[in-house]
This record gives sequence, C-alpha cells and structure tokens, in this order.
Amino acid sequence: MNRLKDPGLALLRRPEVEELTGLSRSTIYARISKGTFPAPIAIGPRSVGWRIADIEAFLASPAEYGTADH
Repeated sequence: MNRLKDPGLALLRRPEVEELTGLSRSTIYARISKGTFPAPIAIGPRSVGWRIADIEAFLASPAEYGTADH
C-alpha cells in the first residue's frame, strides 16, 4: 500500500539507480562530483538514496542535466 502523497519524493537505493540509468557506481559518483548527476540524500549514518523525481529529471535529458550549485 502506497502512503506517499508525492511519489516523486520516494527514495531509490544505488542498485536501483544503476539499473534505471545504466550507469555504474563509479560513473554515478564521478558525475555527482562534476554536478551532472543528482546528489544523494543521507538516510542514515552509512546509507543514501536518490529522490525518484531527481532521477526522472536526469533521465529526461542526461546530456544536459546540471545541478544548480555547479
């Protein structure tokens, strides 16, 4: 049962992000450091996730994606 009011705010773990984007772990983190991939959200001391909406925005135009702070 989905209780989220905004499913775009749900989080994906790294293996799911890799599967959806086709990018490897190292490529994801390299692109994060360049500002060309969404940064993860800390969900615990040693765990992160990505907002579905952020990954969808990346997938809509991967070549032109850029974060606001880079």
